[in-house]
Amino acid sequence: MNRAASGRPLPAVAGRRVVALGGGHGLAASLQALRRVTDQLTAVVGVADDGGSSGRLREEFGILPPGDLRMALAALCGDDSWGRTWERVVQHRFGGTGELAGHSLGNLLITTLWEQTGDAVTGLDWVGALLGANGRVLPCSTVPLTIVAEVLGHDPAEPDAVTEVRGQVEVATTPGDVLHISLDPPEPRACPEAVTAVGEADAIVLGPGSWYTSVMPHLVIPELARAIAESPARRIVVLNLNPQVGETTGFAAHTYLDVLYNYLPDLRVDVVIADRNHVEDLSALRRSCADLGAEPFLFEVGKFDSGAPGMHDPQRLAVAFDTVLA
Repeated sequence: MNRAASGRPLPAVAGRRVVALGGGHGLAASLQALRRVTDQLTAVVGVADDGGSSGRLREEFGILPPGDLRMALAALCGDDSWGRTWERVVQHRFGGTGELAGHSLGNLLITTLWEQTGDAVTGLDWVGALLGANGRVLPCSTVPLTIVAEVLGHDPAEPDAVTEVRGQVEVATTPGDVLHISLDPPEPRACPEAVTAVGEADAIVLGPGSWYTSVMPHLVIPELARAIAESPARRIVVLNLNPQVGETTGFAAHTYLDVLYNYLPDLRVDVVIADRNHVEDLSALRRSCADLGAEPFLFEVGKFDSGAPGMHDPQRLAVAFDTVLA
């Protein structure tokens, strides 16, 4: 039985189909929260990572980068002994200086199942079954993606110049202002199972996470963006607590919504979840919400642990989701 921050149980919302889109730590926090309040959960995960273990496996085997998919699967592991053990196992990263150094065991496991099954979705389903995952994990696209950004002032020596920056790692750490992102290949094919899940959802969750490199790429895949916009689901956006040094330096709470509106002005959003301690200008937030047709909900969803600034607390976020889903 799950419990709210107050200690009271949080019952799962039986039958409510929720799809969460994103990647990395932000999506993991949403999934850890959502699995406490729904028993039908699907994660649609970005496949543009090109750094670390994922980047190495992507380049060597020509596969989807498995890292964010692994993190999503780990986040869906249960709170029992089996779930906690397998969460630690798939997140284990090898040390040393050999060829395995830096690789996550979960990345290798996913790569193995992909080679065994010959299919990305089937392989992920097998890994999810092994872990006892409380939900399904799907890639947003069937092909590895490269994020391409137009960045103003990427070169500090030329602050007025616009530079093309390629790759998730480079875009995430760019010192300039991201003006626009696209994907290579352009207009990539969406994962059919992901499109189906979005179309059948009762609620769709976007964010939190790296805005340009984890959240927005889903909306640059035409088929997936269309499915999100046309779905009868309730659309929920979860705002980041703090700007990310690099791609969103200087962002206020409402800026994330302004970016969303600029990319998909016809997208209607129902609910925006923000942390009340990280809203600098409530009037500006309300105006940006109104542009999207959304109602803002203010909660305390950040971790109080000073060692984890900018991180969402899954239990507090679960209370927020439970409130808006109800």
